[in-house]
Amino acid sequence: MKKSQTLLTSFTTVGSWTVISRIFGFIRDIFIATFLGSGPVAEAFLIAFSLPNMFRSFFAEGALNLAFVPIFSKKMRDIKSAKLFANQTLFYLLSSLIILNIIAQVLMPWLVLAMASGFYFDERFELAVIYTRITFPYIIFISITALLSGVLNSIDKFAAAAAAPVLLNLVFISALILSNFLDWDTGTSLAWAVPIAGFSQMCLLWYTASRAGFILIPKFATLNPDIKRLFRVALPAILAGGVIQINLLVGRQVASYHEGGVAWLSYADRLYQLPLGVVGISLGVVLLPNLARKLANDDMQGSQDLFNRSLEFALALTLPAAVAIIVLSDLLISVLYERGAFSQVDTANTAAALVIYAFGLPAFVGQKLIQPVFYARENTRTPLYFALMAMLVNLALAVGFSPILGYLAPAIGTTIASWCMLILLSISSRKYGLAVQIDINNRRVLPRILLSAILMGLILYAANIFFDMVPSDIINKYIRVIVLIVVGFLSYIFIGQAVGGFKLKELRNYLKN
Repeated sequence: MKKSQTLLTSFTTVGSWTVISRIFGFIRDIFIATFLGSGPVAEAFLIAFSLPNMFRSFFAEGALNLAFVPIFSKKMRDIKSAKLFANQTLFYLLSSLIILNIIAQVLMPWLVLAMASGFYFDERFELAVIYTRITFPYIIFISITALLSGVLNSIDKFAAAAAAPVLLNLVFISALILSNFLDWDTGTSLAWAVPIAGFSQMCLLWYTASRAGFILIPKFATLNPDIKRLFRVALPAILAGGVIQINLLVGRQVASYHEGGVAWLSYADRLYQLPLGVVGISLGVVLLPNLARKLANDDMQGSQDLFNRSLEFALALTLPAAVAIIVLSDLLISVLYERGAFSQVDTANTAAALVIYAFGLPAFVGQKLIQPVFYARENTRTPLYFALMAMLVNLALAVGFSPILGYLAPAIGTTIASWCMLILLSISSRKYGLAVQIDINNRRVLPRILLSAILMGLILYAANIFFDMVPSDIINKYIRVIVLIVVGFLSYIFIGQAVGGFKLKELRNYLKN
């Protein structure tokens, strides 16, 4: 096997493909917003797409894969044993998903009600049931895709798994274009695009894994020690994933009682997911197998360096992104979505939700970095307990503030709950000793990174006010947002270097190791 890639190389691979995917995702959302706005078809489809995604977290990225990757990574010392374990895992995964699909098709009206009971009183309910029956088989394809991703990530082949979501967005965009030109029903076209996209992603990763020598074929196995160990580790992660989805479910339920609320929260979620996906999720994907290998070899110093450099790198990118989103929320939403059926009212409401999510962005990213520390040690119980606590916080805030703040209450609940989760994970991780200790360098630079981000935000705020005084016929909003992004980037780099928040060469050297 080739020597493991550096953290920087792996992150760049995953992050670059994530950026490309999110760009196409924005194009997809722009089309949806243009054609459907925040109307009933848009909200029905968003629920129909979110339901299989919710169950995906149980059987894929949020649960099984978190248990599978550390075990599989350790078994890679014996390739034959690793392949057998992967095939046996695929058998149990596929069997569970087929049974789940049969049950879900029968219970679909009740599942939709569980997602958005506010739909029951209008046309959104029937549409959501129809669309969800079409979209739900997506869970089979995308869960197998996630398992294949775990295999590839464990052998340091990140490109295909990171590129796969691009296919999803390309299929969506194609469906929207074809429905417009061929006069197909837009909602139905989008619904059928979901399983087609999932199948395409699965085929891509199956081919890539096969080229790498891992041809996955379901293989029946009794409950041998490896499978029992997988279930033992996966079950708490599945429950934790369920808790996370309950948080999302609470949000959708509250939003469904406010016309347009589901759409506004969904569009805002898409935008803040860009830095979260590029930084937090990308680093988490790379960190888990690397950390598992170092801990398996009792390399505590290497684990500490890996964790600290990942944290430093993540915050150096996340904090300025969060500040920029807060300052420029209205402008960003207007540029991305405000056209066709998407009105100025939609822009204002979506931007308000985006600001709230942005305050939680550092916490969301922090969780993605600390959780692999627990998963690498096959400890999925502790994150479960903390997820339950965070769920109670989210539930209380989302429901409690709903009569006062309407659709914004779920965003507030999600953000505050995420910070509670991060604090609990950080305190508990201390039991792992040196591997997760913040080193001297980070204690010095992290406050300076925060200072740099705040000063950049003040510069952006002043520049934005200046542009408010410039007539729109001289500088339109599209040029304005590009100029502001450039100003923010350059000012952050200059200030960060000046105050000692980071040294680009030094950080790059750390990540090469």
